[in-house]
Amino acid sequence: MTATTLVTQQAGPRAAGPARGRRGRRRARLIALLFVFPALLLLGALVVYPVLFSVGRSFFDASGTRFVGAGNYTEMFRDPATLKAVRNTAIWVVVAPALLTGLGLVLAVLVEKVRWATAFKLLLFMPMAVSFLAAGIIFRLAYDADPNKGVLNAAVVSVHDAFRSTSAYPTARGRAGLLTEDRDGSWRTTARAGESVALPMVGVLPGDLPKNAAPAYPAAAKQAASGELRGVVYLDFTPGGGGRQGKVDPNESGLPGMTVQAVRDGKAVASATTAADGSFRLPGLAAGSYTVRLPESNFAQPYQGVSWLGPALVTPAIIGAYLWIWTGFAMVLIGAGLAALPRDALEAARMDGANEWQIFRRITVPLLAPVLTVVFVTLVINVLKVFDLVYIIAPGPVQEDATVLATQMWLVSFGGGNNQGLGSALGVLLLLLVIPAMVFNVRRFRRSQR
Repeated sequence: MTATTLVTQQAGPRAAGPARGRRGRRRARLIALLFVFPALLLLGALVVYPVLFSVGRSFFDASGTRFVGAGNYTEMFRDPATLKAVRNTAIWVVVAPALLTGLGLVLAVLVEKVRWATAFKLLLFMPMAVSFLAAGIIFRLAYDADPNKGVLNAAVVSVHDAFRSTSAYPTARGRAGLLTEDRDGSWRTTARAGESVALPMVGVLPGDLPKNAAPAYPAAAKQAASGELRGVVYLDFTPGGGGRQGKVDPNESGLPGMTVQAVRDGKAVASATTAADGSFRLPGLAAGSYTVRLPESNFAQPYQGVSWLGPALVTPAIIGAYLWIWTGFAMVLIGAGLAALPRDALEAARMDGANEWQIFRRITVPLLAPVLTVVFVTLVINVLKVFDLVYIIAPGPVQEDATVLATQMWLVSFGGGNNQGLGSALGVLLLLLVIPAMVFNVRRFRRSQR
């Protein structure tokens, strides 16, 4: 056997090995591609194509037939409603993620010191199981302006009424022709010291009278002594009909709890509160004429609470609902990072004399910085897409005051604007705002994997 033949026989197997390896790698790539292809197909159909279509559609007018170039983008930043949506979105991005991250951090640290930590975490995480639609309906009812429906206003009114009494006669008014109404809502008449005066009122339903109200007729018969004013404030209405206007009839009721003042030269010189039968007595008066006044406080409307869904508070109110849903999410993620912290560093700090606040500020927070950043950026991405809560909670009249980019995009495209060109431009703007946060999260995730 020659040397050439021997070399050829040895080189054959060596050349066949790399070839089989390349074929194996190609086969593995093909199999992987076959498995990934359905996911890529769905990704292209549900993400890539809609994005490309929206970008293209943003360069056409409302009908989609005329190319307008950057016209939709310039119009977008001239529209006051869109500018308000951008402002509200900025408020959401600045406030909501920061509050959620802070609350999640504080709760995660405190939960470690609670005996029933698992139950507490479950309780805070439960709102995540509630859909945004259901949560929006819940908070729309909770924020209702009527204290009889909205639980928040019911609580606010209860606290207010506990410290400041309200009027029992918000609908009462003086009998026309007998009493005169002032600009501030008070009612008055004139009388001289030593006289008795009757102050007839209407507008109060018999069922709304205080339980201690007594008949006014006996009080009306009492005469005033010298140097005093005496009288009765009564409901000038006889149940069942009959009676005389401006005269106290036997079946007419007094109005207890009314404040009555004797005014002279613009100053109240005497004041009294009516008894159960509506009677009052103002003693110690000098001779002369006085204005007998029922101050406006007697007829003040009851406190109705806070207008949570008014133009000024609608955005903070919706952010509050968002916090209720997502606080558990932030707490659980930060709690997982907290559980992975090196305990020896914390114990060493305690042995060196550091208190819990110093440990939290100088050790726990710096070590949790990567986790806090991921939670914050994730919440920023989520906040930029918020739609359901804003659309459901904000009433129609203040929808524009609460609108964000996602709701504005829907309103312009489908909610009556019927301008899908401008709506697509808003969608592109929203995409451009989300991309930096997504890129930041992906890069940080890759660095953590290394």
